[in-house]
Amino acid sequence: MAVDPSGDGLKRFLAEDPGGPVVMLNLLRFREGGEKSYARYSKTVGELILGRYDSEVLYYGKGSTALVAEDGQAWDAVLLVRYPSREVFARMVADPDFQAVAHFRSEALSEAVLQATVPLT
Repeated sequence: MAVDPSGDGLKRFLAEDPGGPVVMLNLLRFREGGEKSYARYSKTVGELILGRYDSEVLYYGKGSTALVAEDGQAWDAVLLVRYPSREVFARMVADPDFQAVAHFRSEALSEAVLQATVPLT
């Protein structure tokens, strides 16, 4: 199961850019013991990297009771992060400081969804 963006995925993400800010939806399923590794990743990204890209965590929460979901569809955590643009997101993931800690995210997760959202209004 993929947990990290691929080169082809990033190309499509940039090619389909409607312009303007983007909120990235992260649905996270942790490996056993992965929450510690993810906490290390998110602390570094949150404190040292997001600000330099004028980006921010809008919400980070633990998954709770799933009201509508098949078995195995509930997520351990949900994260929403706002970036000024898709191009800014792509620059951030290429940043050497981000790359230095990205492995903590990969090691932490058994499954993930990383999906761009666009406002309806």
